[in-house]
Amino acid sequence: MVTTTAPAPPPTAPAVQALNPPLRGRRSPLASVALHVTLVVASVIAVFPVLWVLLTSLKPASYATTTDFFKETTFENYTNLLRDTPFLTWFGNSLVIAALTTLIGVFVAATTGYAVSRFRFPGKRGLMWTLLVTQMFPVAVLIVPIYNIMAGLGLLNRSAGLVITYLTIAVPFCAWMMKGFFDTIPREIDESGMVDGLTPFGTFFRLILPLAKPGLAVTAFYSFITAWGEVAYASAFMVGDENLTLAGGLQKFVNQYGAQWGPMTAASVLIAIPAALVFLFAQRHLVTGMSAGAVKG
Repeated sequence: MVTTTAPAPPPTAPAVQALNPPLRGRRSPLASVALHVTLVVASVIAVFPVLWVLLTSLKPASYATTTDFFKETTFENYTNLLRDTPFLTWFGNSLVIAALTTLIGVFVAATTGYAVSRFRFPGKRGLMWTLLVTQMFPVAVLIVPIYNIMAGLGLLNRSAGLVITYLTIAVPFCAWMMKGFFDTIPREIDESGMVDGLTPFGTFFRLILPLAKPGLAVTAFYSFITAWGEVAYASAFMVGDENLTLAGGLQKFVNQYGAQWGPMTAASVLIAIPAALVFLFAQRHLVTGMSAGAVKG
């Protein structure tokens, strides 16, 4: 006996869609071209000022304001800058101040963020609000009272005064960011450290900090850039070529009669090198640290 099976009914529209789901996220050729053109234009706009400064630093003074970038290329601006100006002194002052700000800022921000994230203590809410409110005041409002405080403490024209000033800028923001980062680390790790006999300090330094490398990298980068590129406080608090930082030293190349574009652009290129090196060192942690620090406030 031969049995026959009835043909299967044609698939319905929902079944067809389930078997062949629509492709999502596929851009049309026109949209792809527009996106790439936009990215290229944005890249050119971002790179052009840096390239302009670099090429201008390689031109003689007579061509400084012209577009003849590759005419009579010379390193004279760099040699004159290093030989005839106190640039290396300014560079050393800035490097010391930025390094101290980074080291102290990372330590204070990490310990403050961990304490606020893990412990309950009187004044915790007030401390958090203080860290937040201090970010609301512009430099123009703070520079006079901070100047008076530093003058009263005898810290004007001293590196320590600038370090303390920069810490007041970097630490509040970094402490809030580190708190958000520590909030993403499970508390069970702290509890396991306590079970193993570690003190809160031992738990923090031996267990939590190794897991917080992305947040520490962002904190270090922000603290360094804050001290390295700041102008207002450095110009107001420091006088004398032997005490100036790079921010104050560059102003020596501009006066009411004109600007020395050659030495200024050469100095700008040399100033950018340490910041670029710090960025390259921290860049693999920047996205992770900033996104993790923004998870919880």
